[in-house]
Amino acid sequence: MIKQSALTPDTAAFREIVPAGEYFLKVVKAGETVRILDLEGNQAADTLFYNAHNPIERYSAVDTIREQGNVYLTAGSKLMSSENNVLLEITADTCGRHDTLGGACAAESNTTRYALEKKCMHSCRDSWLVAVTEHEELGMSKRDLTHNINFFMNVPVTADGGLTFEDGISDAGKYVELQAAMDVLMMISNCPQLNNPCNGWNPTPIEVLVWS
Repeated sequence: MIKQSALTPDTAAFREIVPAGEYFLKVVKAGETVRILDLEGNQAADTLFYNAHNPIERYSAVDTIREQGNVYLTAGSKLMSSENNVLLEITADTCGRHDTLGGACAAESNTTRYALEKKCMHSCRDSWLVAVTEHEELGMSKRDLTHNINFFMNVPVTADGGLTFEDGISDAGKYVELQAAMDVLMMISNCPQLNNPCNGWNPTPIEVLVWS
């Protein structure tokens, strides 16, 4: 569902551009609104969410899909945690739908899906591993890298229940906004994938904005 935001960038309390292939890590406090902006279009932003005070509680694709009865996320979707609590709600969306089934690219999936020589290509899981390694204060490890949302990514479900990775449906300037229901740790990998069309074969920057 397309829903425009009433918020304007000039009133944001925080703004940061995330280069293609890099990670972004920030705590979004309860009541704050965060916008993920697709600057150049056709870019996937693979995102993990956790309870900022207890990262054992984290985003659950299973609970989110069950509660809303839809495999795609858009304005009005409530992102549920592994404890069945609301982490955030999507309050605005100019893209229309976002994937939470396709998972994140990794060395293993690049090898399995594409070719053995693709194993060492940079991936979203690599970005998250760098993030938790560089931020030991979080007390997190690779075991904490679980369900994620692929904002802007186009992953159609086939008639027989399979998944395909297709050309993106986002465009330059499109965004998704979420309001936090609790203090949330947000970890984004601005996807570096080059082996399928999720980034239009050309990964590009995103921007993250936060309103208090």
